[in-house]
Amino acid sequence: MGLEFIKTHRAPEAIGPYSQGTVGEKNSRVLLVSGQLPIKDGDLKTDIKEATLASLENVLAIVEAGGGKLEDIARVGVFVRNMDDFGKVNEVYQDFFKDHKPARACVEVCKLPKDAVIEIEATALVVDSL
Repeated sequence: MGLEFIKTHRAPEAIGPYSQGTVGEKNSRVLLVSGQLPIKDGDLKTDIKEATLASLENVLAIVEAGGGKLEDIARVGVFVRNMDDFGKVNEVYQDFFKDHKPARACVEVCKLPKDAVIEIEATALVVDSL
């Protein structure tokens, strides 16, 4: 794995399935993934759990297309239409990432494209093979 998860007691602990920060190896490239709506097989998912998974799968597909893998994802930005869905988003997020815990921000927004319930963006640090 090309990432180190940062944990310090000088800042508040993460309150979910993510790390305080991540740092990549010297020979890594930055891959920026644009916000992904929860579109699966051409359909916009509206159930927050299905939508979260669809957006995460779309992010991973782009990371893989850029030569990376799930473990290269260093940071995730989550935009939700309703912060009351935070717990459900966290459940799916934790199942998706398992022990990999990218740095993350989650914010509530009043509106998303196509009136989606969630949008997820990411930054990956893809290690170049020598």
